Amino acid sequence: MVTHVSGSDSYVLFELAGATYALRSDDIQQLEMPGAPTPVPNAPPFVDGVVSVRGQVIPAVNLRARFGFPRVEPDVRSRLVVIRGGGRTVGLLVDGAREFADIPPDAVKPLPEGIGGLSGRYLRGIAHRGDRLLLVVDVQQLLAIDVPHAEASPTDVSPVPLPAAPAST
Repeated sequence: MVTHVSGSDSYVLFELAGATYALRSDDIQQLEMPGAPTPVPNAPPFVDGVVSVRGQVIPAVNLRARFGFPRVEPDVRSRLVVIRGGGRTVGLLVDGAREFADIPPDAVKPLPEGIGGLSGRYLRGIAHRGDRLLLVVDVQQLLAIDVPHAEASPTDVSPVPLPAAPAST
């Protein structure tokens, strides 16, 4: 983890559906312009397909769909945030990412009461930066969450794991 002299941890801030999220810099391999993903049969609904990033084929997760927001077409501000966690490398399609911030560990507060379920599982907490709220993402939980298959009935919940990137040769 990148910890600065001030005792703060380094984060990359990204925008998604009008909110600002924070990912630890250590979890991010790179930021890329998003290319057109190649669809993959039977992928979870939030996986747009696979993309090739510097010779490695990785799943492209539409973070809007993953978080339950409406999808939008990528534009010039959109970014593919390539993250690594839990032995997986995944690209997260976000609305924009171009800001860095140092956040002291004690500035990340627990989620308020009532934010539970899936939402609470992928967020580590909330931090303030000036008058902005930053939703701090927990990469390990984000990559570990299973979702019900889209065709499953409410009584038949079969988990569909997030696909792992193929092993590079």
